[in-house]
Amino acid sequence: MRTATRATAAWFFVVGGALLLGGCTVDPNEQQSILAPRGERAEAVDGLWQLMLVLGTAVWVIVTAALIVAVLRRRRKDDQDHSSRGPDDPDPADGRRPFWLIAAAGALVPAVVIALLTAVSATVLRDIDPEQETDGPVVEVIAHQYWWEVHYPDYEVTTANEIHIPTGVKVRLELGSADVIHSFWVPELSGKVDTIPGRTNALWLSTDEPGTYWGQCAEFCGLDHALMRMLVISHSPAEFDGWIAAQQEPAPRLLEANPTESVERGQQIFMSSSCVYCHTIEGTAAQGEVGPDLTHIASRETLAAGILPNDRGNLAGWILDPQSIKPGNQMPGTDLDGEDLQYLLDYLESLE
Repeated sequence: MRTATRATAAWFFVVGGALLLGGCTVDPNEQQSILAPRGERAEAVDGLWQLMLVLGTAVWVIVTAALIVAVLRRRRKDDQDHSSRGPDDPDPADGRRPFWLIAAAGALVPAVVIALLTAVSATVLRDIDPEQETDGPVVEVIAHQYWWEVHYPDYEVTTANEIHIPTGVKVRLELGSADVIHSFWVPELSGKVDTIPGRTNALWLSTDEPGTYWGQCAEFCGLDHALMRMLVISHSPAEFDGWIAAQQEPAPRLLEANPTESVERGQQIFMSSSCVYCHTIEGTAAQGEVGPDLTHIASRETLAAGILPNDRGNLAGWILDPQSIKPGNQMPGTDLDGEDLQYLLDYLESLE
């Protein structure tokens, strides 16, 4: 029986450890780790966390060691005293315990640690103050169930689930919500900030070099909370200007650059479908505001708020049966035959 119990316990720890390690693995291209800061805000918070970890570890080691030493010394003294002391002799340890020293150390050491952490925390809060002056563009981010709407008011550009920023500058993000409380979190660049209906919260982001950073809704917001992802894409200033210029191009200009029969037919299918009631394509009659703006959908890296690569197969699956991919999202399926679906895909893929 004992052998079986040990075998069961060993199996439990092996399986549990494997599951734990499996949960810790990430695709290196989709990194979301607070332990790999890449922005000024995240680096400041990471420095504070590391200081707290070091101090906390040191305090734990010292206290644990002191307890072990005290227990061992007490046992040794008790053994010695009982072997050499008569029944009427006083305990030689009585009156010798330095209670005042222990009390002083117990009050002074925590006070010093707390004062140090308070001072460093105040400095970090000052450094990441969301109201400090920024020198980059303002980006408005509106959280929806279950996707992110992104506006650049200075450039009159709207996109979805991707935030493009230039490197070397502080970009101000103004965060809001269209429905319930969400939370904006890009672990490599910043701590999380809640998005609350009827209120605007702010933070700033900055990066030193171009790169792609994954973010996540960090406040439970419904069935698809875990599938509400985003990308922050940092460009060189010249590349960012080029991206803005491309996003400012209206859809008819794009259609003129791709005047194929299939693209024109795909546009007709889109405009005659229910898609126009939920989505916007600038320069056309489609001006819906329920779902993401599709004006430049082909230029985006992902679909369905970051859960699918943006390729033809995934786009087709998302159009036909989005509920099988992301159950509970707000988009209904579309009943199209194979030929019309291919025309529609040609049109959407032309919207770069």
